[in-house]
Amino acid sequence: MKSDKTELLQGTLDMLILKALQLDAMHGFGLSQRLRQMSAEVFQVEMGSLYPALCRLEKKGWIKGKWGVSEANRRARYYSLTAAGRRQFETEKSHWALLSNTVNTMLDAT
Repeated sequence: MKSDKTELLQGTLDMLILKALQLDAMHGFGLSQRLRQMSAEVFQVEMGSLYPALCRLEKKGWIKGKWGVSEANRRARYYSLTAAGRRQFETEKSHWALLSNTVNTMLDAT
């Protein structure tokens, strides 16, 4: 059965969240929208996947959250990247480059 959804590889969501937070602190819904925009609508990250990832990243010290008020005048938790998160993003980005280049090389092999 064909699925219209494009699934993220395990572990890539964390890296993409770190990337999205490089620009500015965001609340969960805004972050979901940013990820969708960054992927040209290919990835649609559901809240059921996003919030556990945010909790995981916060627990690791890569992001920090604080309560604020959203544009809709609602209480929202805003997440921002920590210095450790910036370093982790660079590590993840390097690892991704190696992995994707290796897979592409294997796929192009005859």
